[in-house]
Amino acid sequence: MTTPQPPVPVFRPGLFDGQLALVTGGGTGIGFGVAQLLAELGATVVLASRNQAHLDPAVEQLRSVGRKAASLVLDVRDADGVKAAVRSVADTHGRIDVLVNNAAGNFYVPSESMSANAWRSVLEIDLSGTFFCSQAVMPVMRDRGGGRIVNISMTLHYRGWPLMAHATAAKAGIDALTRTLALEWARHGIRVNAVAPGPIPTEGVKKAFAALPGQPHDVFSAERAMDDYARRAIPLARMGSPRDIANMVAFLASPAGDWITGAIMVVDGGEWLQKSPN
Repeated sequence: MTTPQPPVPVFRPGLFDGQLALVTGGGTGIGFGVAQLLAELGATVVLASRNQAHLDPAVEQLRSVGRKAASLVLDVRDADGVKAAVRSVADTHGRIDVLVNNAAGNFYVPSESMSANAWRSVLEIDLSGTFFCSQAVMPVMRDRGGGRIVNISMTLHYRGWPLMAHATAAKAGIDALTRTLALEWARHGIRVNAVAPGPIPTEGVKKAFAALPGQPHDVFSAERAMDDYARRAIPLARMGSPRDIANMVAFLASPAGDWITGAIMVVDGGEWLQKSPN
C-alpha cells in the first residue's frame, strides 16, 4: 500500500509543555496518533477508552520514550460517569487544556436490516459521547480562562455513504454540535473545532473492509484494494495516516488556531471533492 513518508517535525518542541490533553478513544488508531503527537510536543496526555487492554500498551509505548501519559477507563455514553472521570482528571492534574473527542463505534450494516441497538450504539458513542465529554470539560476550561475542544468527524456524510447510515447521521450531528458549542462558549475563551478525516487505514478499518461482502477476506488483500481506491479516488493518490489528522489537531489546539472556532477542517487528500469512482 502507498503510505505517507515518515513524519517530519512541523511544530516547535515544547509547544504544549505544562498542558493536559484528554483524548477519548486514545488507545488505538487516530486517537493514539493524536495523543502521540501531543505528547511529543510536551503535553501530558490522558488516554481514555472503554477497554483497558487498548490503553495499557499505548501508555507503555509513550512512557517508554519519555512521554507523560496516563490511562482512563471511560464509557463516553455514560454522562454521569464522564462527569466523574473529568472531575478526577482535573483534580489530579489541576487542569484540562485540550479535549479531543475521538471515540467512535462505526461498522458497516445495511440500513434496512440495522437493529435499533446498532443505531443507538453508534449515535450514543459518536454524538452523545462528544456532547457529554464537551459538557463535562466546559466548566474546567471556563474556570481556567479557556481551552480547546477538537471533535473528530468524517467526510462520508457530505454525499452519503451506503451501509453507514448510523455513522453518517452521528457525524453530521457532530459537525452541527461543533458550530453550536463554538458560538455558546466563545465568550469563555473555549474554542471548539472539528477535523473531518478521509480514509485512514487503521487496523480496525482494514478488518472491517475485509469483512464486507464482495471484498477480499484478509487484511493484506484489503490493503491492496484500498491502495487501488486511493489511486482512483483520492486526488493526492494516497490514503491518510493518523499523523495527518494529528497535525491538524495540534494546529487547532495551538496558538496558531487562536482565531479559529466553529470550523470543520477536512483532511482527506481531496477525496470528498472528487466524483466517486465507478
